[in-house]
Amino acid sequence: MSIVRPQALLFDWDNTLVDTWETIHAAFNTTLTAMGQTPWTLEEARARIRASARDSFPAFFGARADEATEIFYRAFENQHLETLREREGAGAMLRALAGMDPLYLAVVSNKKGHLLRREAAHIGWSDFFNRLVGANDAARDKPAVEAVDLALADSGLRPGPEVWFVGDTDIDMTCAVAASCTPVLLRPEAPAKDEFPGSTPDLHVASCQALLEVIRAL
Repeated sequence: MSIVRPQALLFDWDNTLVDTWETIHAAFNTTLTAMGQTPWTLEEARARIRASARDSFPAFFGARADEATEIFYRAFENQHLETLREREGAGAMLRALAGMDPLYLAVVSNKKGHLLRREAAHIGWSDFFNRLVGANDAARDKPAVEAVDLALADSGLRPGPEVWFVGDTDIDMTCAVAASCTPVLLRPEAPAKDEFPGSTPDLHVASCQALLEVIRAL
């Protein structure tokens, strides 16, 4: 299908704009150990951790989900700012996009909202975004459309092809399709055959610089 120039870009946060797998993996393994479960490898964590804690921890930890959530966030908050790193080219891309008025920029993340906004402030990116929506901010978390609706609130825009949802995982593509936005996969690896059933990306870009170049060319 043809790609139309975006009026809005909704970004995933973790491992789309910033590199946080080291911290997520360590905090989750602390939680697994406390729950008497076997720690996961980094590859297992990357494959299994997608949804917000609100949505995923009941499946992981059953009746102890609330306890596990407290342990995870306590471990995460102890180190997340110290280990926070931008993905290559993300800051330069955001500075360029922020200058393309009236392009609307927002984040839709499954990281708790107050932690998302703390990280954005720490890395100096808060002013790039019109909205930073995290887990528990909307009635339901990504991939639910409520998170997208909140990200676009007061923008004057409605979900549609001119709203690009940019992320690195299946849950991002699922959210984009559910909200009738343009799904954009941002990661070095091209999508594998049948990797995204029902939510195939309309566009794959290997880097932040490549995404910027696509938008500039439209």
